[in-house]
Amino acid sequence: MATLEDPIEIGGLTVPNRLYRAPLLECAGNGPDTVETLIDDLEPAAESGVGLICQGATIVRGEGGCAAPGMTRVHDPDFVAQLSRLTDRIHDHGSRIVVQLEHGGLRSMETWHAEYRREHPELEQLAVSNPPWQLRALDRIGFLEYDPHVLTTDEVYDLAADFGRAAARAVEAGYDGIHLAGANMGIVQQFLSPFYNRRDDEFGGSPAARLEFLAVVHDEIRERAEDIPLLTKVPAETPAPPSPLVRRNLSLADGVEIARRLEEIGYDAVVPVQTSVVWDMSIIRGEYPERAWDNEALREAYDAAFGGSTRRRLVSLANRVQSFQYDFEPAWNEDFCRRVRERVSIPVLAEGGIRKRGEMDRLLGSSEESDGSDRREEPACDMVGMARPFYAEPRLGARLLEPESGDETPQVLCESCNNCTVPQVTGAPGICRTPNVVRKRGELEREGVYDRLESE
Repeated sequence: MATLEDPIEIGGLTVPNRLYRAPLLECAGNGPDTVETLIDDLEPAAESGVGLICQGATIVRGEGGCAAPGMTRVHDPDFVAQLSRLTDRIHDHGSRIVVQLEHGGLRSMETWHAEYRREHPELEQLAVSNPPWQLRALDRIGFLEYDPHVLTTDEVYDLAADFGRAAARAVEAGYDGIHLAGANMGIVQQFLSPFYNRRDDEFGGSPAARLEFLAVVHDEIRERAEDIPLLTKVPAETPAPPSPLVRRNLSLADGVEIARRLEEIGYDAVVPVQTSVVWDMSIIRGEYPERAWDNEALREAYDAAFGGSTRRRLVSLANRVQSFQYDFEPAWNEDFCRRVRERVSIPVLAEGGIRKRGEMDRLLGSSEESDGSDRREEPACDMVGMARPFYAEPRLGARLLEPESGDETPQVLCESCNNCTVPQVTGAPGICRTPNVVRKRGELEREGVYDRLESE
């Protein structure tokens, strides 16, 4: 049974331990300060001993496809070459870094961001198929605006090639692996999902055909970067709204089968994630972010994003309702990960609601039973990751790896309040905005807790 401090192999890559920083929005864009912004965001986790750093979703094309403002693009070879400064800094601390590649498809800003749509009327919304009736209904009532361009078969192959070219550039810049954004309602999930994918060519019509896009992406990446480790998220659309609103979605069993097939195709690791068919709080479960919505300094930017004060209030109301529907649940992907791990031999990475060292030990199968016996639960995963807690504690690894004897089961400071996430629709950086959490972090910093691993 592995411990959090044990190394692990992913497709020939040795990761020094089993703690990873899950993908987050860095909001670094593609400007002159992008590399320094990414270093500022990602290096602290490596300094604190985190074994694997996952750079957040980056877009494989030069136009469109961004699900939020400030996402970095990796279409330009000259720009990507500059990212070697980032990868070098991560490697200086003994950590590994992978980049997550994405295209938002119907989740992109071309669909939902009012000001962006006005400023870029020429951009097309790329779609796997015509939007399902539920989304068309939102269009008719004016909540969203759909005017999609459904990808032709040749265009699907072109998009897959863009993933391959982006991966090759990343390898040249020193990245240790490629992580595909296979969930969170991006275009990869849209290909996999029967809710979105109603194509009648080789990329739709059956579960195997819906998986074909990921197979072609795999081949495109392997052709250009043969030995690079390849990871992907695997979705199960289990928090989908109840029937009859949604009758076609990916069940947990579907997600397990997708993971099994991906191992056969040649993927080196999978990240099982329970998500929804629409953009909601199923992937950031927790409290209603009241502080974020009440921020007067951001109100004008919210209005620009959502198309006015009325729409802003509607989105806020939906956010409040979803906070009850998707209340925080510790390690909410555990069952999905466990079922996948029983069917595959490649590493399974777990994230979503993991907040305590004790939970990590249990998920890895290294914790003893409460009665003091040496019996251990079968592992649910091979690595454990967190996202939002790194906004609250950028050097969190120092508290979780090899904790001091007086702190045997440390818990992260993050309260899953989501005050960090809502402002990102305006392009605001991902930082903790909850005063008591920031205060506690300051106290720990003054105590030197986050410097412990560095001093060793």
